[in-house]
Amino acid sequence: MNKILNFTNLNVRVDSTLKKEAEELFKRLGLNMSIAINVFLSQSVREQAIPFEIHSDKPNKKLLKALKEAEEMEKYPEKHKGYHDIEKFLKDLEN
Repeated sequence: MNKILNFTNLNVRVDSTLKKEAEELFKRLGLNMSIAINVFLSQSVREQAIPFEIHSDKPNKKLLKALKEAEEMEKYPEKHKGYHDIEKFLKDLEN
């Protein structure tokens, strides 16, 4: 027996460049925008989550601290020990 599908419209505002690039990608994949969005929604419902990782563009505290330290080392190299010999570096790590 055929299942009767109950379709509804979904209106979404999208940057025009992003839409064009997505349409080109989906066409190469043999999909159209509607099918691609349905795939995304179906996968989200099946997994009960967004089906990919979402990351913030903002660096976390650990990265910010490392970047600040690297800037400090670049600005004042005389305050920081450098190595040209891997054996000496490894020996200092042990101590």
